[in-house]
Parts: sequence; structure tokens; C-alpha cells
Amino acid sequence: MADLYDNLPAWDQVLDWIVLAIIIAAAISLLTLVVVAARYRRSVRRRQREGRARQESDFLWVFLVPALNEEVTIADSVSRLRATAATHAVFLVIDDGSDDATGSILARIDDPRLRVLTRIAPAARVGKAAALNAAYKHLRTDILAEPELADWRDEDVIVAVVDADGRLDPRAPAAISGDFTDPQVGGAQVLVEIYNRRTPLTWAQDVEFSSFGRVFQAGRSWWGTANMGGNGQFTRLSALRAVDDGDGPWRDRLTEDQDLGVRMIQAGWRGVQNNDTRVRQQGLNSLRRLYRQRVRWAQGNWQSLSLLRGIGRPRLAFFGRLDAVFYLLTPALQLLTGLAFLAAIVLWAFGIAPYESSVWWVIAAFAVLAFGPGLITMLLRAERWYTVPLAIVLVIPYTVYAWVIFPVLAVALVRQLAGRRSWAKTARESITAQADAPT
Repeated sequence: MADLYDNLPAWDQVLDWIVLAIIIAAAISLLTLVVVAARYRRSVRRRQREGRARQESDFLWVFLVPALNEEVTIADSVSRLRATAATHAVFLVIDDGSDDATGSILARIDDPRLRVLTRIAPAARVGKAAALNAAYKHLRTDILAEPELADWRDEDVIVAVVDADGRLDPRAPAAISGDFTDPQVGGAQVLVEIYNRRTPLTWAQDVEFSSFGRVFQAGRSWWGTANMGGNGQFTRLSALRAVDDGDGPWRDRLTEDQDLGVRMIQAGWRGVQNNDTRVRQQGLNSLRRLYRQRVRWAQGNWQSLSLLRGIGRPRLAFFGRLDAVFYLLTPALQLLTGLAFLAAIVLWAFGIAPYESSVWWVIAAFAVLAFGPGLITMLLRAERWYTVPLAIVLVIPYTVYAWVIFPVLAVALVRQLAGRRSWAKTARESITAQADAPT
């Protein structure tokens, strides 16, 4: 091992030793997450079999739907929410200053459970966090003051965030309620799927979400460190109050969902992932729009590095705390590892590192790490034994997709260092001719 990188320049030797440590740590982390994910789901199902799980009727379900110029999708989203099997439910749509037909479409929906919070300038259009905070305050001061809802306790009020293009599984409350049997669970995230996965690009996005939910999030549920997503997050009102800084639970971040989830964990609450139910959303068929969206998400991840200061507050097991640090450092570790891989290719191409050097070992190790999460995800998605070979083959195009969007990490870092935080809303695609893709 001592002469592993002897044929490389000194600077690259240092970089490769660091990356080797990252690769080994990531591989151990991945295997650990797979094991503890299975352990967590067994514990949940055991609780359900023993009849110790709470029922959906024990909770008030409040669904928040932020909507800014969502005339294409809002009717579909609300109609699906109305079909949700929840004994006690409120649907609160936040019309955040729309200047299209969103408001008039909502006005035509006749349902006593539907509330519409209309925001106008200058309060409107200042970010998703501000819209959600306005809904949170409206819920606490107005909706929960209504006579028929006034007796609900904060710990029994579950606030769900569903995007305007979201299609929530009608059985979600029944599936989620078991997670909230544990009074320390502050938030639960459901599996996110892409419903228009009929092109290679949208298929890859679906696998990407599936990988995060089925492998990484599911494993972190064992420690209670699973994070919240922007679509399909369920949180206790009492947990939201615990992280309310005066302006509301959500802070003005490019990934306000991630920021919320980490701060809830740091406040002592547990976060879990539930893959027994799901929310479906639109994928992007345009690579340009996908890049713009992922740059925003990646920049939000860079912003979240500041949350490392509070990682010592929650009472977590050692491995849970270690994983929480690893999770927040993910953008930096990914960028460093990717640059080392590219450096290995360049060194070989220019003859600086000969064929027999350990450059190829670096490439091989990186390939294992790159294929690992995708391979596990594809195997979990294989519904029959005879689909396993196809699942293995499909890891290759998914890994290509992962490399195609890799540059967003560097672009997002440059934007963050330059202090640029503006972003453009992702345009929706028409859903009139779309049907749900095969599961």
C-alpha cells in the first residue's frame, strides 16, 4: 500500500490518498445503510403486527400546497388530494401571487376541507419558505381556531407539504401514521417517484429519487436522521414549533426542506423515511431545465454546510452522528472525488502516469463507488427474479446520467462563493395527455 501512488505527482498523491479514504468510508457507509434500513422496516412492521401503531384517524392531516402560476397542474393536484383517505383533513393551497388562472381554478372547487391563502405583493413571490411560513401562521392562528378543529393538540396535527404537481398516494396517511406512533418522530418523508418517466432523462430522475429514498434515507431512519424533501414531507406541528425562529419553521434557503429536516434533528426530533407510500411528481424532459434545477439544489446543499456547527446538539448514536456529518459534507466529498477521477484520466492521457501505475486502481475504485448505489437501487426496484439481469444492465445508463449532471456541483459552488442566490421557477409540462407511467 505504501507505494500505491508512487508514480504520480506529489499533489496528486495527496489528493488520491484523501479520496481513497473517502471511497472506503462511503463504501462502509453504503453497506451499513442497507443493513440498518432492513432492520428499521422490520421494527415498524413488528409494531404494526402487534397492534401498537396509531391509526390515521388519530391525527389531523393538514396538506400545504404552494402554488405560483400553477394553472397547468393545480386542479389535478387538488383533486387527487381530495381523494386522500384521511378521516380528518384540511387542504391549504397558498396562492403566492399568481397572475394566471390558478386563483380562478381554485375558486371553482367546492370542498369544505379546502382553504386558499392568497398572498399579494410585496409579501408574495419571495420564496417557497416565506409562502410555507405564511401558511404555518395561518394554520395556527386561524384554521386551528375554528370550533371543529380547536381541540387538536399540536403533537397530533401532521403538516404535509405537497408540490402543485404532486400526486400523493391516497393511502399515504394510513401508511405514515404508524411512523408517528413514536412521539419522538418529528418528520416522515415518503418515497418520491416521477410519473412521466417515458424518456431516458425522466427515467433516470426516477431512479435518482428512488436511490435516495430506498437506500440512503431508509438507512438513516434507523438512527432517526432521515431528512425531509420538498415534496411529500410530513411533520408534526409540535416539531415545527420547536424550530420556529420567529419568522416560522422554514428559513430562506435554496433547499429549505433540507434545512428544516436537519434543524429538527438538531432540536432532538427523529426523522424517518417511509417507502410504503409515495408521492409522484413531474420529471424534466429538458436537460437545460434539469441543470438549472439541480444547480439550485446543489447550491442549497453548499449552504447547508453551515449546519455542521449544530451537529453536536442532538442525542444520536455515534454512527448516526457520523453519518449526519457525512451527509452534510456530501457536496464537498463528491466534488473532491470527481475531480480526483478526472485528474487520473488527464494524467494518463498526457503520459504523466503510465499504464501500470495505480491510476487505474483509482479509476476502478471510483467506478465501484459510482455503480454501487445505483446497483442496489436497481435490484430493489426489480419486481421479479427474472428482471434482475435487466436491472443490472440499466445501472450503466444511470451512471452515465449521474456523470452528466456532475458539473452542477462546481457551478453551484461558484454561485455560492459569488453570493448569487437568484433562481428561476421550474416550468411545468402539460398533463392533459400524460398518464401515470407504469410502476
